[in-house]
Amino acid sequence: MSDLFPSSSTARKADSYDANDIEVLEGLEPVRRRPGMYIGGTDEAALHHLVAEVLDNGMDEAVAGYANRIEIKLCDNNTVTISDNGRGIPVDNHPKFPGKSALEVILTTLHSGGKFSDKVYQTSGGLHGVGISVVNALAEELIVEVARDKQLFVQTYCRGVPQGKLKKMGAVNRRGTTVTFRPDPEIFGTKLRFKPATLFRMARSKAYLFRGVEIRWSCDPALIKTDDLTPVEATLHFPGGLADYLTSALDGRETITPQLFSGMAELPDGKGKVEWAVAWPMDGQGFCHSYCNTIPTPQGGTHESGLRSALLRGLRGHGELLGNRRAAAITGDEAFGDCCALLSLFIREPQFQGQTKDKLATIEALRLVDQVVKDHFDHWLSGDPVNSKALLDYLVLKAEERVRLTQAKDMARKTATRKLRLPGKLSDCSQTAAENTELFLVEGDSAGGSAKQARNRDTQAILPLRGKILNVASASTDKLRANQEISDLGLALGCGMGSTFDTSKLRYERIIIMTDADVDGAHIASLLMTFFYREMPGLINAGKLYLAQPPLYRLTQGSKTAYARDDAHKEELLDAVFASRGKVEISRFKGLGEMMPAQLRETTMDPRTRSLLRVVITEADSPDKATDIKETEMLVEKLMGRKAESRFQFIQENAKFVQEVDI
Repeated sequence: MSDLFPSSSTARKADSYDANDIEVLEGLEPVRRRPGMYIGGTDEAALHHLVAEVLDNGMDEAVAGYANRIEIKLCDNNTVTISDNGRGIPVDNHPKFPGKSALEVILTTLHSGGKFSDKVYQTSGGLHGVGISVVNALAEELIVEVARDKQLFVQTYCRGVPQGKLKKMGAVNRRGTTVTFRPDPEIFGTKLRFKPATLFRMARSKAYLFRGVEIRWSCDPALIKTDDLTPVEATLHFPGGLADYLTSALDGRETITPQLFSGMAELPDGKGKVEWAVAWPMDGQGFCHSYCNTIPTPQGGTHESGLRSALLRGLRGHGELLGNRRAAAITGDEAFGDCCALLSLFIREPQFQGQTKDKLATIEALRLVDQVVKDHFDHWLSGDPVNSKALLDYLVLKAEERVRLTQAKDMARKTATRKLRLPGKLSDCSQTAAENTELFLVEGDSAGGSAKQARNRDTQAILPLRGKILNVASASTDKLRANQEISDLGLALGCGMGSTFDTSKLRYERIIIMTDADVDGAHIASLLMTFFYREMPGLINAGKLYLAQPPLYRLTQGSKTAYARDDAHKEELLDAVFASRGKVEISRFKGLGEMMPAQLRETTMDPRTRSLLRVVITEADSPDKATDIKETEMLVEKLMGRKAESRFQFIQENAKFVQEVDI
């Protein structure tokens, strides 16, 4: 019984918990005990974050207007030296810590510094007062030199502990702060070392972010590998700011608009400033790099949300101004998701998520950035109407493609467990495999009735279409989605449309457009070819789309009968087949529906006697191949697109070639 229930005195001894168990970590000891809380870990990213903390102090001096030069040097013993020509860290005694200089307080005390108010810095990156002290705590050795009031002061630290008092070294004719440190292998291990390429990119991005600073980079040549393009020495200064940065990042990639949307502006009520540069690449591979007070915010935040809102509202508003209702379909995914953007915000007392400042959380930043950038974006769009319209059209197409893809996925989910659904007007063939099967797209129910009787039921399917289908080159996504004829056609083919098209899912080997041999029939055929060109170009490229060649005339002389495709063919037959044999009876078919099933089978549908035209997209096996494809696209857009003026111009230019023909 006693083993199961120990005495109360024994229990108290085993569970003792009193003041002696309370541990108080002083100075920089918490940093060394839990470095991940301050720099995110002890990996390569955290190692380089140490340099960023020191570099940001120099950038704060530059942004405040007290420095214009920063130097970074990487040595072969894994030591980094960062210096600026700013005011220099104060070295006089701190009033709250007798016998300690302000420099020593800053380097050995968490949450100490001159950036908690706006008296010293209007904007700054280091706001928690832990940056340089954390670096000091995690450094095997740190040497700080301060040139201030024409005097040089030096102090050395080891793992955050001063190795002596601040020393006054004598007179100098310069000013600023120099920090040299080597990371502690007890924290980061012996194999982890600074990478020249990473530090150079960091230095270059800082130079882009503040056009008033010059950053001088140098590195021990022994640290640069043969395949590394990092320079040994470089002077980084970019008067163009983020516009220069984005131009370099794009590296010659083709963009929708030739000019970047870039600029810099003061925030209302003197709350800071914002700079931006945006481009929309043709390949759709976008990115966004944002910064607050020169601090990278890889997880974005409220300032990125403000830029996204400004671009979206500007594009929709410009579309409304142009009367383009389809612009309302644009979302932030198109306006911002596929663009290449750089954003730099300078504000007082920003709020970040976490000590590593990966995401900006200042709520007001969203409104400020949105308001300022939106005004400039409106002027940029209206100032270049041609390229602005091109950008708008491009993003509208992206939005419509997104909607189409979403609907296709929804349809796939809905029909995944259901029996295959086919349109009611489709008269399908009995063969289930696609090999040797054909789908005839015919004009109207009347023609459909004749075609059904004329077909081979085993391999030939018939889908009647009601008159002229929708012109997909000039229709919105909503109209395309709501059109019953196109919906029926998509269901019958089974291979998807747009980005979801898959040739392997096509239910037939050949698709044959079979329309009347007149002007209206040619128009319907052109609308269908436009549909396939825009929504299923892979079907054309695979050689699966054909045009039937039904006759326009029937020529009879006694027991001899022939069929003519058009007037020229009729004259050819009269001269070659029916010459000098008496009167020839000529009848003109008003449509496929008036042909007897036997006639339609013999002339148009029977593979043994018919003629088909394969539809191809003109491409040349030459350096001009891309040009041919582009010209085809331009021709389709001119004749079938949204711009009626383009068609009118084409008619004016080619009307002189039209000849009247008696029919």
